[in-house]
Amino acid sequence: MTVTLADVAARAQVSPATVSRVLNGNYPVAASTRERVLKAVDELDYVLNGPASALAAATSDLIGILVNDIADPFFGIMAGAIQSEIGGPGGRAGGERLAVVCNTGGSPERELTYLTLLQRQRAAAVVLTGGAVEEGPQAAAIAAKLRKLTDAGTQVVLCGRPPVADTDAVALAFDNRGGARQLTAHLINLGHRRLGYIAGPKERTTTRHRLEGHRQALAAAGIEDDPALTVHGRYDRRSGYEATLELLRREPGLTAVVAANDSVALGACAALRESGLRIPQDVSVAGFDDLPFSVDAVPALTTVRLPLSEAGARAGRIATGREEPPPGGLATVRGELMVRGSTGVPRA
Repeated sequence: MTVTLADVAARAQVSPATVSRVLNGNYPVAASTRERVLKAVDELDYVLNGPASALAAATSDLIGILVNDIADPFFGIMAGAIQSEIGGPGGRAGGERLAVVCNTGGSPERELTYLTLLQRQRAAAVVLTGGAVEEGPQAAAIAAKLRKLTDAGTQVVLCGRPPVADTDAVALAFDNRGGARQLTAHLINLGHRRLGYIAGPKERTTTRHRLEGHRQALAAAGIEDDPALTVHGRYDRRSGYEATLELLRREPGLTAVVAANDSVALGACAALRESGLRIPQDVSVAGFDDLPFSVDAVPALTTVRLPLSEAGARAGRIATGREEPPPGGLATVRGELMVRGSTGVPRA
């Protein structure tokens, strides 16, 4: 049953006019009253009508793009490609679409807040980029919110993250397992047997899938997975630096470092150099994503190239109805191994 303004007013014990004033922000309302109204809105999951034109069409010309960190090239490239496809004519009456980039900072709570705000604005589409937190109450709440968005007519596209069960969201999922497996297998084929792995945050899907691919390659080669040779951290350069120093402390005979992404790999390179080790003569380093700076690193990074721009552009076209969703609503986007100078045969 549709929740009405009157329902919110009854729950908050105020008049419908007061609810309207709080939601529109065009009239002073006491702080305590405002808090009661907003609490009732959240509890009832009330969707703000928004402009009359949006109400008439069920959705607006607003498209939300959710990223973990717009300053991270991984997300910036995808967001730029998405926006390039959704900008321009194509909205109602030939008007422009408005793209809104929402920076979540990797917080599922913040992601849920943005999804709720976009729901209230009757967004035409929402594109969520990168990995997700897949366990706990936040994950369940986000899945429920995605169902409500699609039920209301909003096109939801997951770009670079796995599908969400029991939703109509379209998923363009990166093959993180396959890419990581190929990357570690390359190092094993060179002769490496003591490989350190710097993983991302434990709770994220991208972290789990890439680590699983790494472990699959070890198992296929008959190499025991030593838990001491895996360190978790953030997806940034500092984390790579600190984790590499820890790996060297645990295993001085380390011959290769596999990093969760290219930014982490740069930090690993810095730590190795400061420790008096050469790359790749003493220790090989591999990254993931093939971000623009990877080829300019010294030596250039061996990595897995993900088609970030292409995936983002496709997500944008699907979000705007300019491209049909893949069969079953799921497409697997595979990476390509890029072998460069940061990996080599291990020292004797």
